[in-house]
Amino acid sequence: MLSDAILFANEVPEPFDWNRLGEHLPFEWIEAALVEQGKASIRHRRLPAQQVVWLVIALALYRHHSIGEVLAELDLALPNVTAPFVTDGAVTRARQRLGAKPVEWLCQMSAKAWSSQDKEAYLFNGLVLLAIDGTTLRTQDSAANRAHFGAQAYAKGTVASYPQVRGATLTHVPTHLVVDARFGPYATSEKAFAMELIDSIADDSLTVVDKGFLSAELLCRITTRGRNRHFLVPAKSNTKWTVIEGGPDDAIVEMQVSAAARKKAPELSKTWRARAIAMIDSKGQKHFLLTSLTDRIAFKAAELIACYARRWHIETSYRELKQSMMGMALTLRSQTVDGVMQEIWGAIIAYNLIRLEIAKAALDAGCAPTDISFVRAFHTIQYELLWAAATRAQGKLPSLLQNMRQRLVTELTVKRPGRKHDRVVKSKSQRYPFRKTKKIA
Repeated sequence: MLSDAILFANEVPEPFDWNRLGEHLPFEWIEAALVEQGKASIRHRRLPAQQVVWLVIALALYRHHSIGEVLAELDLALPNVTAPFVTDGAVTRARQRLGAKPVEWLCQMSAKAWSSQDKEAYLFNGLVLLAIDGTTLRTQDSAANRAHFGAQAYAKGTVASYPQVRGATLTHVPTHLVVDARFGPYATSEKAFAMELIDSIADDSLTVVDKGFLSAELLCRITTRGRNRHFLVPAKSNTKWTVIEGGPDDAIVEMQVSAAARKKAPELSKTWRARAIAMIDSKGQKHFLLTSLTDRIAFKAAELIACYARRWHIETSYRELKQSMMGMALTLRSQTVDGVMQEIWGAIIAYNLIRLEIAKAALDAGCAPTDISFVRAFHTIQYELLWAAATRAQGKLPSLLQNMRQRLVTELTVKRPGRKHDRVVKSKSQRYPFRKTKKIA
């Protein structure tokens, strides 16, 4: 738990006791990230690199608090009689010294470790259920951010008011843990970022993707880069194939690989095969799902259709990260490219810490992690961290964590039966109602 290491960081005795570890994010992981990237602190500072890592994570948990407030309220700076206060400039320099790479390394390593915990409890017919999807984040409109990340272009040559970061995430569907992620300039496609995530896909898994990722290059690499890796993707309306065997609603089909795709990926053959499963949407229209799971007995069509419906649930993980944690402040804090990337990786670590606590509370309660409200769990964890920092309850940490999970179980379990919302683009609300002006003759 994040509170463990923050509380341990508040101890007064010198030298600082780094051997006392947090439950989920041990000191060794942070130290390994700093050593791996050559960022370990050598000289004694009030904000050594280890403390700055926790500060970056805490900033994501307290988005509407200033950096100074977070530093003071969580008591992150080491004690120093001659310099009782840490200036804003010192914090900025500390974050710049740390950079983004150690936080990225820590994010990827911790996500890999956390996603392997309790995975047997969430298998889909013996397979780990994953999903790949893309998103964008808005940054501060600094010259450095605009030059590096770019922005969305509109008609007549205009561009968005703020620079934007584009990325893709690999998410564990049952728990919403972010297993891995890639972010970069807006001009880079989501598919290009998804290609970089293939090696992070677990063996014995099923990866669900949206139709925007439908390509032989991506899907064939998913199945060939590891052991027993499979995909599930909706076909586009213009996708063409030849039926090899089976009926009209469940068949093995063969599709052509375009010359452009084969030029880009010479290892691809001229054709590739998949199983095409028909499904009927709420409007009575017929669509098809394509999957590499060709065993009709082990993987029934109805089960795969229901499995694809679960993919939409990970859309809420972006909402939780961008709206609940950021509190609708959709612009990141940092003015520099390295600061933006540091902030993104810190936010993913913080999000995963919350999701990990929710998953463990759900196991205790015997319910699904998605049955527990993320917002209320987030607020509970925020309160527990501030309370722990204020009372310095180091000796009560085991009971603190136990009590927090009990609160998640007893207070935050909320069933959400059968909710469905159409995916629509809503117009921006207006301050005044629209009035139609009379035409003057």
